[in-house]
Amino acid sequence: MASSISLLSEDQLLCPICLDVFTRPVSTPCGHNFCMSCITSYWNGIPVSQCPVCKQSFERRPDLKVNNFISQLTLHFVSLQVTDAHIWSPDQQQARCGGAVLCDICTDAQREAVRSCLECLTSYCDVHLEPHHRAAGLKRHTLVEPVASLEDKICKEHHRLLTLFCRNDGVLLCEVCAGLRHVNHDVVSVQHAHKEMKALLGDTEAKVQQMIHERLQKFRDMKVTVEQSRTETKDVIANSVKDLMALISEIQKIQTEVVKVIKEKQKAAEDQAAGCIGSMEREITELQKTTMKLRELKQTKDPLSFLQNSPNPPILPHTMDLNTIRFNGQVEILHIQRSFSKAVSELRMMLNKMSTEVQNVSDVTDVSNDATLRCIQQYEVDVVLDPDTAHPRLFLSDDRKQVRLGMSLRPTVNLTPNMFTRQFAVLGQRGFSSRRFYFEVFVGGKSDWNLGVAKASVQRTGLVPSPHCGLWAIWFIKDKIETFSSPNVPVHFGRVERVGVFVDYDGGQISFYDVQTATLIYSFTGCVFAEELHPYFNPCDNEYGSNFGPMIIVPVGRTG
Repeated sequence: MASSISLLSEDQLLCPICLDVFTRPVSTPCGHNFCMSCITSYWNGIPVSQCPVCKQSFERRPDLKVNNFISQLTLHFVSLQVTDAHIWSPDQQQARCGGAVLCDICTDAQREAVRSCLECLTSYCDVHLEPHHRAAGLKRHTLVEPVASLEDKICKEHHRLLTLFCRNDGVLLCEVCAGLRHVNHDVVSVQHAHKEMKALLGDTEAKVQQMIHERLQKFRDMKVTVEQSRTETKDVIANSVKDLMALISEIQKIQTEVVKVIKEKQKAAEDQAAGCIGSMEREITELQKTTMKLRELKQTKDPLSFLQNSPNPPILPHTMDLNTIRFNGQVEILHIQRSFSKAVSELRMMLNKMSTEVQNVSDVTDVSNDATLRCIQQYEVDVVLDPDTAHPRLFLSDDRKQVRLGMSLRPTVNLTPNMFTRQFAVLGQRGFSSRRFYFEVFVGGKSDWNLGVAKASVQRTGLVPSPHCGLWAIWFIKDKIETFSSPNVPVHFGRVERVGVFVDYDGGQISFYDVQTATLIYSFTGCVFAEELHPYFNPCDNEYGSNFGPMIIVPVGRTG
């Protein structure tokens, strides 16, 4: 069999569409052969099913089955002839291992292996290989060129070469795996997937480098701008004091207030800038780490190890939109200066007006709150509810973005170990175990609700969670907000209609914001997280009035 297959060339086993070695080959009624995924994609793009080679049309799309003969022929061709140098090159294997592949049977002085057996998962020298040429049972084993770490390149279930890659699941396959559990998946050869992934990592690295460059430039520009603003602020203070000193007996109080307001504005602006600079420094660090990881992956010579360790697609750190970052400190300062320049010339007639102007500037809504909220909103994630965790009386919307309490149990409820049975609660489906994330919830006019995040193993059967049980949430009751960690101690008064939840996993902080007023409601600080965190929603019962309204997960910027 091996001698007859060796007479074949690789060209005879290439798909006419992808020009690669057949992957799950099928035969059309006209007698031509193609990869299953190639011919399916080709037919999906044309109105009439026809052969790409001879152009013969078929009234109905043929129900194609994998041609086992060609499939086995291709498999043996790859395994026996070792045609894919990128996968099974002994030189690459030896280079990776720092030398020749040694016999696994030799006990004293290990000799160099001449063949590796796919069934035995063992490499043999010419002496210990002899039983495979003599024993009837061993003769049927598949021998290939010596390969290091052979067990990593063989399907553990079917003892076949891992020659295929499933794009849908991101896993390596043998021919049997592809035919059993990946029939309708997008399956390609390992070498094809290797080329694609390597190209994708190259593009990703270029994007990361560009992002680093942009952030470094923004970082430098902002530092210069802050310094210029500090200098301009000092000049404004000096000029204002100089103008007001002539009228010191009449405007002593106003002078003190002016200096105070300007300094407060500058400090607020600097604090805002410092926060953004800190975020960009952390992002630069994360991006540099990502660059190093990508470069290390790109240097992996063994394609199988490369694909097994490569994320698909490559994951980029979550970063802010640089276009939304502005430093507006000097704008406010210059606004004060212009107001003063006009007022000083008419000072004796307009002392009341000057006082009013100062007071107006002091009372203007602090834009730093808005800037802080906009900054953390950059970490927005898509949250959907997990029906497997929902209490039997909770009803979820079709898009799993809303949850409300029903008057009775859901129809056909099947209790599961993950389900809340005492709390009227449901978790977000996705868990988070690093970095930062943010989401917003519209609670409207509800009289009672709980909102926060919970660890994956949070208590599901108790009526009310005890403090420090792995639930970090706020609880709105009628007109005030409390926390589970400090019950009966209000942390905020008044109704909130839209709540923003921001989690800094690595920083151990969870913060809640009133989105409409851009003000902080409460923050849990100094937290230590040891597992995934899931968004937590509890629309509560009707103890404090009708409370059947839903809690709605809403995108940033959209009204509830």
